[in-house]
Amino acid sequence: MKLSEIRALSDVELKAKVDETREELMNLRFQVSMGTLPDFTRMRQTRRVIARLLTVQRERELMLKEGAE
Repeated sequence: MKLSEIRALSDVELKAKVDETREELMNLRFQVSMGTLPDFTRMRQTRRVIARLLTVQRERELMLKEGAE
């Protein structure tokens, strides 16, 4: 997921996407433990998407806080 796509999401959609992506990472970890994950790079990609989502979420929080002051 590209940063421009993430920034286009609303706050509610962003929160839902974070939850969805974390669940996907949990499923990938489960597949690793079972030995059925064919592509290990998906874990790395998923962690990076989560980081991007959380970064945009934090930026928005800081913008709101800055605007309130």
